[in-house]
Amino acid sequence: MLISPAYAQDGASSLIAQFGGLLPLVAIFVIFYFLILRPQQKRTKDHRAMVEAVKRGDVVVTNGGMVGKVVRVDGNELDIEVGPNVRVRHMKGMLAEVRARTESGGAAPSAAPKPAKSEEPAPYYRALGLKNDASASEIAAAASARSNDPTAVEAYATIGDPTKRKLYDRLGHDEYVATVNG
Repeated sequence: MLISPAYAQDGASSLIAQFGGLLPLVAIFVIFYFLILRPQQKRTKDHRAMVEAVKRGDVVVTNGGMVGKVVRVDGNELDIEVGPNVRVRHMKGMLAEVRARTESGGAAPSAAPKPAKSEEPAPYYRALGLKNDASASEIAAAASARSNDPTAVEAYATIGDPTKRKLYDRLGHDEYVATVNG
């Protein structure tokens, strides 16, 4: 009796033993997915939404660390004003952050423009030598007094037409003049 009796191996226990070695690997993958992959996908989705929502007037921070105000959005590129009369062309996808968003104009445009919050008049009022809160009669009088000045005539047309005023506010003076004149 030197040899012990042989017992039949249980088939179910050997199957569990074979796949039991894979269980830690599956657990590691699940932990990896929830701690690394899923948050990265969420960040990417949020960044894409932020980049698509950038519009003129937003204050942005680039990946290089420059802070500036968006003055023009054109497809995948935008112009950022980083200082007085200093504009930089930048790719939209390379923005790190949008710091301050512009107010969305949900209300319908009225016949007379609303006065700006700041003390400085809008450029089309400035061309006529008026303040933002000028009445319609003051605007007409200033336009007739400067009828030989093409800038004043253009400013008067811009004040009178809500569509032109909205376009001017969206594009800025230089791009508005280039769009309207050419």
